[in-house]
Parts: sequence; structure tokens; C-alpha cells
Amino acid sequence: MSTARLWHLAWRDLGRNRRRTGFTIVAVALGLALLMMTNALIAGVVDDSLQNSIMLRTGHIQLRAVDARDGDVSVRWRDLLLDPEARVAQAAALPHVRSATPVLWAGGMLASAEESVGLQVYGIDPAASTYDQLRAAVQRGQFLASDARDGVALGESLADMLHVDVGGQVRLTIADSEGMAREASLTVQGVYATGIPAFDDHAVLVPLATVQRLSDTSRRVSAIVIHLDDARATDEVVAALASDGVRLQTWEQLNQQVIQTMQSASAFYVLLDAIVILIVASVIVNTLLMSIFERLREIGVLLAIGMRGHDVLRLMLLEAALLGAAGILVGLIIGGVGVTYLMVIGISIDRSVAGVAGDAIAISSTMYGRVVPEVFAGLALAMLVITTAAAGYPAWYAARLEPARALRGR
Repeated sequence: MSTARLWHLAWRDLGRNRRRTGFTIVAVALGLALLMMTNALIAGVVDDSLQNSIMLRTGHIQLRAVDARDGDVSVRWRDLLLDPEARVAQAAALPHVRSATPVLWAGGMLASAEESVGLQVYGIDPAASTYDQLRAAVQRGQFLASDARDGVALGESLADMLHVDVGGQVRLTIADSEGMAREASLTVQGVYATGIPAFDDHAVLVPLATVQRLSDTSRRVSAIVIHLDDARATDEVVAALASDGVRLQTWEQLNQQVIQTMQSASAFYVLLDAIVILIVASVIVNTLLMSIFERLREIGVLLAIGMRGHDVLRLMLLEAALLGAAGILVGLIIGGVGVTYLMVIGISIDRSVAGVAGDAIAISSTMYGRVVPEVFAGLALAMLVITTAAAGYPAWYAARLEPARALRGR
């Protein structure tokens, strides 16, 4: 039988029970739309967490002392870089480098009259362009002034926890290079809200000179943090900065935990994709089986007048492909609307939920989606192929019917 004739029969058969056909198309569409939105959200969260970590913590490249250990905030002199100004100037002059700034990290405790909390202290150059995004996130007061050595900026949630506000006094305690506890009274200059609980709840910003004085690390810093205008230029900049006496780390090395965690989570969603597609495929199989049982006599007539078994097989597979294609088309439209919503508005989550990931993964309190065309195309193709392939059993069943038995409706 000609392909054109099979197309005509397939359209006619699907139109006989429009309600069932419509429900099947809706099931396929909703399944694809769900997968598109889920994958867009996961891609957005992974990308957002990585970019947050690069922006607020690691940068694209770090220059550290050779003896410094990964993830360590030690202020021992052997773990620090001495007189970083020349290296900062060298890095800042390179192509693709947006900013290069020294930073001194230390573990510490911040206390108010009512509460105290352990956190990570960031000794920074307040004038550096690296912190422009933090300046924009200031909710009350102002960002650290370059000449205010007794100032401190902290997250809004941390300020609420300590019951302090702009102008309030807090005491910062740091262990110096010899392990002795030293403290200083600081004034809250600014309160910021980045929307990233891992940073807002666990970090405090203090002028570099103040942290150096408290930790007895004069002229020394933990690292030089470099931000690029294009992450693809990382290897080029690393090659230009390579020299004896320093250890260079890229954003991929510095965020290995984030990347591995998100890859593990993504593997789970691949399994979810497969489950949803198989459920949709079972709906199409059920639809075709019901259609075959309703049309046994008609199939018997077609076989009796000369239609071959392989033509019946092609007809059933064509009906499945049409159902799948129609559902995918509708699903792409619904999914596109859903992904747009996730990109523009996002999904707000409670800070406590965002904080479940720990302070190592910088998940925002609002999750946004991201368009991933290659993933969407792969999902649509996989759904079409699997749903059509799943129709193989009902198609094989129909093709093997004996005309006499089919005419009797058995």
C-alpha cells in the first residue's frame, strides 16, 4: 500500500476518537514540557551556582603561595604571598583580565552584645572593581570606605542574627600567625543582601589593612584573585602568569566540589527524563492497543482484501509517530512558555532550603532557568523515537492478526 494511502488511513483512525487522541497528545505535550522546564531549571541552578562562586569567592584564577593548601584559610606566613603589588599590576595589565585584587582570608568570630557567630573573614581592597556587584547589593548604609580601617560590611541575614545594624558595634576575633587570638571593635558600615545564603550567612568583609594588622600578616595576602571577561581565556592568562614561587589555580580546580556535586545531581535528572519518557510511551501503547481492539473487524477486512501484514505494521507505527509528533509540537510551545517564566521570574525558595547545600555551594534564594537548545532538541527526538519504538508491540500484534478471526472480532 502506498505511503499516501497509509497517511490518509492514519489521520482518519486518529480522528475517530478525538477525545482519546487529544488526551494522548496532551500527555505527550505535558511530559515534554515538564522535562524542558526541569532541565532548564537544573542548567540554570548549576550555572548560577558556579558563577556566584566565581564572582564572590574564587575568581577565574588565583595566585597563591606554593605551600598554601587548597581550601585552607591559614594566616601562617609560609602560606601567604609577600608584597603582592607587583604581581597584581602584572595580572591587571594582561588581555582579558577584568580585575586583579589581593585578598586575605581568615577564620574568625564576630560578636555583638547579644550573639556571636563563627565565619570566614575576607580582608579586601574596598576600592577594587571586583566588588562592584557587592556594592550594588548594599541595602543599608554604604560599602566599605577605603580609609575606614575600623569598618565592616556584612550580610543582612548575619546582621539580623547578631541584632546589629548600620552604625552598630561588633567585635571581630581572629587567630594571628602565631595562633594567638586577637580582637578589634569594628563599626558596621554597610549591610548587603546578595540573595546567596552561603555567602550572606557565613562571610564578613573587612578592609585588608585591618585583617593584616589583626592577624600579624603585614604586607602578606592569601591570594591574588583574578576575574576575566571571558572564561575561555583562562589557559592563556595562566600561561602568561606562570612563574616560580607561586601556584596558579583555575576556576575549574577551585570549584571542583561544586562541579562534581552538580554533575552527580544532573545524573539523577537523566534518570528522571527516562522515566517520564517511558511513562509517555506507555500512554501511546495503551492508546494504540485500545484502537486496535476497537477496529479488529476493520483490520480483518483490510487484511482480507489484500493489505499485507507489514502494511498494518507501518500503519500502526505511523499513528504512533503522528501522536508523538503532535504532542511534541504542543509540548515545545508549553515548555517554551514555562522556560521563559523560569528565566524571567524564577522560583523563590526559602533561605533555609538554599542553605541545605552548605556554604560550599552558592545557590541563590531565587532559582532561574536557562535555555539549553541542544538538550531540548535531544529530549524531543528521544521522546519521538522511544514512543514510536514502544508502539512496536501493538503494531506487531495487529500485523499478525488472522483475517478470519479479526472479522469475528477476536
